[in-house]
Amino acid sequence: MRVLVIEDDVMLGKALVQALEDAGMSVDWARDGKLGDEAVAVGGHGLVLLDIGLPGRSGLDILRSLRAAGDKRPVLVITARDELDDRVAGLDLGADDYLVKPFEAKELLARMRAVLRRHSGQAVSTLCTNEIELDLSSHEVKYRGYAEMLPAREFALLQALLERPGTILSRTQLEDKLYGWGEEVESNAVDVLIHYVRRKFDKDIIRNVRGAGWMIPK
Repeated sequence: MRVLVIEDDVMLGKALVQALEDAGMSVDWARDGKLGDEAVAVGGHGLVLLDIGLPGRSGLDILRSLRAAGDKRPVLVITARDELDDRVAGLDLGADDYLVKPFEAKELLARMRAVLRRHSGQAVSTLCTNEIELDLSSHEVKYRGYAEMLPAREFALLQALLERPGTILSRTQLEDKLYGWGEEVESNAVDVLIHYVRRKFDKDIIRNVRGAGWMIPK
């Protein structure tokens, strides 16, 4: 999954990027409110981690604009402001959860999984079809009774497709979900990932729709 971090504290920002990348995510980092606003407008992220006290533009203003535009992406507010009024303001503007600094990476990742569960309508941290089950916490994939732990990028590919089973995703859409700013993406990168996943399970786990993209049946 591709995550947008909007955080001006350099030390915390680096720690967040490292923790998320260690968990197998692709991360983009905006270091002030203006850049954060621009990054939100570009889109392509599955979840936004948003600080409130930002230079240039406040996190609450970014959140207000995002929701006013009808953008329903999950937003987890991360801030040092632990006063009740600040928490209420963030939640009332449409934040999905609120985490007060300092926090442990394990708690952040657990809250991110909880937010994603709510958005997908799942009771547990899994994405499922009739034949596939992805465990978002362990990166284990089960397909037709066979279980395998996948590397981060292969797991992210399956996650992107399973978030919308039955929907065709193009090469560009998949690249947007899998790779962050500045990452060099080979022209056949998606094809290689699909090849690796199919080799581990079966060619039918991901269906190709000629001229359109790829999908996982419901």
